[in-house]
Amino acid sequence: MTTETPRWFKSSYSNNGGTCVEVAANLIASRGVVPVRDSKDPSGPALAFPTAAWAAFVAGVKAGDFPTV
Repeated sequence: MTTETPRWFKSSYSNNGGTCVEVAANLIASRGVVPVRDSKDPSGPALAFPTAAWAAFVAGVKAGDFPTV
């Protein structure tokens, strides 16, 4: 088991509108998860997605599978 802590980062595509998420990709290799949190509440809860699920989500975003409002 590792004691590595998440190193959070926000996408360079994020704007300053306050609707951003942060991810901690440094835990993919050691824990097999991608933690995600609300950038407005950094001390709040984080969701941990399995790497395959996160990769599928990112691929869907890049492919335009999710409509914008």
